[in-house]
Amino acid sequence: MGSNRKKRVLGIVLAGGKGERLMPLTKYRAKPAVHFAAKFRIVDFALSNLVNSGIFSIYVLVQFKSQSLNEHIERAWQFSGALRGRDYFTTLVPAQMWQGEHWFQGTADAVYQNLHLISLYRADQVCIFAADHIYKMDVSQMMEYHYAKQADVTVAANVVPASEASQFGCIKTDDNGRIIEFVEKPTIPPEIPGKPGFCYVSMGNYVFERVILEDSLVADAQQPTSHDFGRDIIPGLISQNAHVYAYDFSTNHLPHFDYESEKISHWRVDKPYWRDVGTIKSYWQAHMELLSVDSEMTLYNPLWPIRTVSFADPPSYSYPAEGNACIVDQVIQAEGSRILGAEVQKSVLSRNCVILPGSKVEESIIGQGVVVGKNCHIKKAIIDSYNIIPEGTIIGEDLEEDAKRYTIDTASGIIVIGMPKIRYQKDIDEKTLDSFSWSSFS
Repeated sequence: MGSNRKKRVLGIVLAGGKGERLMPLTKYRAKPAVHFAAKFRIVDFALSNLVNSGIFSIYVLVQFKSQSLNEHIERAWQFSGALRGRDYFTTLVPAQMWQGEHWFQGTADAVYQNLHLISLYRADQVCIFAADHIYKMDVSQMMEYHYAKQADVTVAANVVPASEASQFGCIKTDDNGRIIEFVEKPTIPPEIPGKPGFCYVSMGNYVFERVILEDSLVADAQQPTSHDFGRDIIPGLISQNAHVYAYDFSTNHLPHFDYESEKISHWRVDKPYWRDVGTIKSYWQAHMELLSVDSEMTLYNPLWPIRTVSFADPPSYSYPAEGNACIVDQVIQAEGSRILGAEVQKSVLSRNCVILPGSKVEESIIGQGVVVGKNCHIKKAIIDSYNIIPEGTIIGEDLEEDAKRYTIDTASGIIVIGMPKIRYQKDIDEKTLDSFSWSSFS
C-alpha cells in the first residue's frame, strides 16, 4: 500500500439483472437498459460515475435480454482513436459459461466466472458497481478512503432513517467505520454509532483488493451459497476478521460551479444522489423528483455530466395547433419530442414522442416514439416506447376500467403500458415499419 507506483484500478459493472419488479418495462430489455430521464439508460449513471472519477478500464457484465443494452454500450461508451487500448476501454462481457453450462448464479458468481479478466489486467483494486440504481458519486473519494483505512474491502454505505432501513441490506460498524455485521433486511436495523435514528444501508458498490477478491470468490464457488456479494462474500470476510470498512456516502461531494454571486442559489451545489429504482413506484417517483426545481438530482452539472449516446434527432418543439393552446409546465423533453396544441404538466417526454392537439398529459412518463392521439387525457402513467394511444383515450381516471386494458402497479396506482408486442415483419404494414427505429427498438 505504500508504493508510489500508480495503482491499477479496474471497474466491473454488474448489468445482468432481470428487473422483474419493473415488469412490463423489462419485458424486452434488461433492467440496466431501461430508459430514464427522457434520454438516458439506467446503466449510464454507473458508467458516468466511473469515467468522471478517472476510471477508464471497465468491463460491463451482461446476461438477460441484453441486445438493446449491448447496442447502447457499443454506441455510447466506446473510446476512440488514440485513447482506445489496454487501459482505456468499456467492454461488454456476456455470460460465457467458463465454469459450467449455466448462467451467472449471482453477483459474485458473475465476477468469479470472469476472474481471468482481472488477472490479465493485473489489477491492484477492483471496483464492483451496480448498474441498476440511479446515483451520482465521485468514486475517487471512496478509493482514497479505502487506501487511508488500508482496507481489504470497502462498501459504499448510504445513510437512511432507521424507519426505512429494513428494506435494504444493513451495515453495523464500530466507531472507526469498520464493519462488524452485515445483515439483509433486518427487522431491527443497526444504527450508526453516534447518529441515533439513522442506519447505513449497502449501495451494492464495492472496492476490493484484488487478492482478497480472488481468494474469496474461489472459496465461495466451492460452497452451496447464493454466490452473492451482499449475502455471502461480505459477511464471510467479516467473519474471517478481514478489514472491511463502510464508506459514508453522505461525505461524498461533487465538483460544481459556484453561482452564488449570480444569485442562482438552487443551481449552486450538486449533491451526491442515490435512488433504488427497482419498482414501478420508485422508478416513477425518481422521475417526478427530477421535475422539481429543488430536486436533489440535477442533470445539468457540466463538471459532472451524465453521459449517453447522442442521436441526430431534431430539437424538441412545442406550439399551438388546431385552435388549442400549448401549455408546458415542469416538463423534461428529449430531442425530437413535440407538443402540438396540447397541455403537458409534470411529465417526462422521451425522444421523438408526439402529443397531438387537445390532449392533456399529467404526472406521466412518455416513452420513445410514443404517439398520444388527439383529445386524450393521461394521468399518472408510464407509457413505454412505440405505443400509439388512440384518439380520445382516457387513462388514470378510472382504475377499475384501466385494469381491464393495462398493467396497474398495486403499490402506487400507476398505470403502465408496456411496449407493443413485437410481431413478424409480414404482419406489419410498411407505414408502421418506417416509423420505428428497429435497431434500438427496446
